[in-house]
Amino acid sequence: MTYTIHGGLGSPYSMKMRAIFRYRRIPYIWKQVDMADRSIFTHVKAPVIPIIQFPDGSWHNDSTSMIYMLERLHTDRSILPPDPAQHFLAYLLEDMADEWGTKAMFHYRWYRERDQKQMSEWLSFDRLAGQGIATIEKSARAFRDRQVGRMPIVGCTPQNAPIIEASANQIMALLNDHVTSHKFLFGTRPSLADFGWLGQLSQLAVDPTPDDLMRETAPYLFRWLMNLDDASGIDGAWDDPAAPLPPAVTGLLKIAGHTYFPFLLANAAAFEAKQETFSVQLLGQTYTQGTFRYQQRCLWDLRERYKALDAATRERIDPILKDAGCLEPLKG
Repeated sequence: MTYTIHGGLGSPYSMKMRAIFRYRRIPYIWKQVDMADRSIFTHVKAPVIPIIQFPDGSWHNDSTSMIYMLERLHTDRSILPPDPAQHFLAYLLEDMADEWGTKAMFHYRWYRERDQKQMSEWLSFDRLAGQGIATIEKSARAFRDRQVGRMPIVGCTPQNAPIIEASANQIMALLNDHVTSHKFLFGTRPSLADFGWLGQLSQLAVDPTPDDLMRETAPYLFRWLMNLDDASGIDGAWDDPAAPLPPAVTGLLKIAGHTYFPFLLANAAAFEAKQETFSVQLLGQTYTQGTFRYQQRCLWDLRERYKALDAATRERIDPILKDAGCLEPLKG
């Protein structure tokens, strides 16, 4: 019952999934994606990593979907809080990490020349190691040009840079304070929300500019990421559902309320109107990017999951969501 993870050290979703396999003690083989072998991409619809081959021979590459597939197949050391309110909040925060946190990852990697140069070379080396420096650096230049060219599509523009960096600073400050007094977001064991943020922040901890920033302003978060990367030796418990949520959870929910949900709503409206781009006010500034169908589906999924909560759970969770500015977007 061994899984094969085809991933890369520069992929936040690869690092997220590998850390989950480690924590859950699920046997796996890690294979760095090789540019010489593109056959793995023929097994999935979207050519993105990680691509994981399950023991039954099937291939998958959506990280959140795979988390839930693994939960159905393996019962030990679950990363889903059993309390439905905590579970929903953890899912929301993981979704924000995947879809909004990744803006910081992409921005810092490709916005400044020092990051562009080092990371394009490192990522090309990962896939072309042993094929000569000329081959690696030629690939790095082409990859760098491609990624920098995609920045306006995903919203990582000079105009949006202050918004993305301010949001990243808010998130890192919350989590840095949190990890000095709490193990994880929903207890002394990690949830899918913890792993979602590990994935994105693991890249900021490596890329030159955000690495410097994190070491200076969020050093305990930096070290927490290293520990969570392999949490196979950690045991723990979930927080009492009746206890107040930690400040980091309520703080992240407020960021979702004033930044992530307005972003999702504006994208969904643009998608329905068949507009190629959209603009929205975030943190007092105008944010503009291309419209994405996938992020329209994320909003729909969050709403469907909220609707599926029973009345007692909604009664418990609604005041928290309302205070954070998340309730109305979820109700639609």
